Amino acid sequence: MTLTGIDRRAELAGNLERVRDRLARACAAAGRSPAEVTLVAVTKTYPAADVRHLAALGLTDVGENRDQEAAPKAAEVGGLPGPAVRWHFIGQLQRNKAKSVVRYADVVQSVAGVRLAGALGRAAERLRERPLDVLVQVSLDGDPARGGAVPGGGVAEEDRVLDSVLAAVAAEPALRLRGLMAVAPAEEEPAAAFARLSRVVAAVRAAYPEATALSAGMSGDLEAAIEHGATHVRVGSALLGARAPLR
Repeated sequence: MTLTGIDRRAELAGNLERVRDRLARACAAAGRSPAEVTLVAVTKTYPAADVRHLAALGLTDVGENRDQEAAPKAAEVGGLPGPAVRWHFIGQLQRNKAKSVVRYADVVQSVAGVRLAGALGRAAERLRERPLDVLVQVSLDGDPARGGAVPGGGVAEEDRVLDSVLAAVAAEPALRLRGLMAVAPAEEEPAAAFARLSRVVAAVRAAYPEATALSAGMSGDLEAAIEHGATHVRVGSALLGARAPLR
């Protein structure tokens, strides 16, 4: 390992310690165990070397937003010795990328359409030996630009109605409906958004008892997410540093 690599691992170790401390304090405030919350490192724009550093430090759940970056990164990391990484696809996903994503992803957190569920199910049935774990992304503000299925309908596009998306995922033999994912709207207090989300979660768990996962919360609002029941938090900048703008 070069000196630069040693320095980077030390930097990531310090960041990881601080994030884990935040998680522990948030869980204590919510009366929860830190063991209930999975930390997912969001490594978009960062190299495979950072994924390997994090895995060596004990953080093996990794999230990526874009298939064109995630696919080669997963192939590179998977071809090297070290702890196995669990890959979460967390970005908006087009149906034509389903075949690629199911080859490396262990979890797709961002299913938000009936047709996408079908495309993933067909691809997973052909290309995987075991079912693909799926979280359905919930829209908390109805803005199509942010993605997400809409609770209660009220959208022109039937493809994005939450109940329909949940049913479509559950009907696919090669998919496993594991829960929900959401992003708090930028213009709203995260605690209010996640409190609203918790009511959706309760209804979904009543209908689909195995759908217990809730991915919510990022670097800036993980405490509010944990207070309202998040089982997964997706942390990027607090772990890896500020990103250059995507081109």
